[in-house]
Amino acid sequence: MSRSLESRSVEEETMAGNVNMRAGMVRLGAMALIAGSLASAGQARAQAQDVIGTWLSESKETRVRVAPCGAALCGTIVWVKGDARDENNPNAALRTRSLVGVQMMTDIRPSGAPGEYAGSLYNYKDGKTYSGRMKVKGGNALELSGCVLGGLICRGQTWSRVN
Repeated sequence: MSRSLESRSVEEETMAGNVNMRAGMVRLGAMALIAGSLASAGQARAQAQDVIGTWLSESKETRVRVAPCGAALCGTIVWVKGDARDENNPNAALRTRSLVGVQMMTDIRPSGAPGEYAGSLYNYKDGKTYSGRMKVKGGNALELSGCVLGGLICRGQTWSRVN
């Protein structure tokens, strides 16, 4: 009789151990899921950090500061060579405004591989807004391209980081 009590006791302990092991695995899985989510969020922030800063245009006539803007990034002109005005703006009322303070990049968001972004680019030289892509190269170079016809025709420049 004492032997069957011992048997049941071992069986009960084994079942309790299995339940505890399953509960531990569920907790471990939940922790891994949370850690993965935090890593993904951190990766998105780190990716955005790659492009945040002030950039000098290829012509060396314009400096643009890229910074968070709501849920995306925006690029605002912070310096232009000379007293440049937005004279090609399609809105006649804006043609006399200074280019400093004009938001020339809007709704810039990560788009694929790390360091790649897409959004809208305003070209003050022709007054048009283009579908744009940006790619950070080596941390200190930014390749920009503005496209029309759904990306069929694109023109690009390489800007350099100034800060």
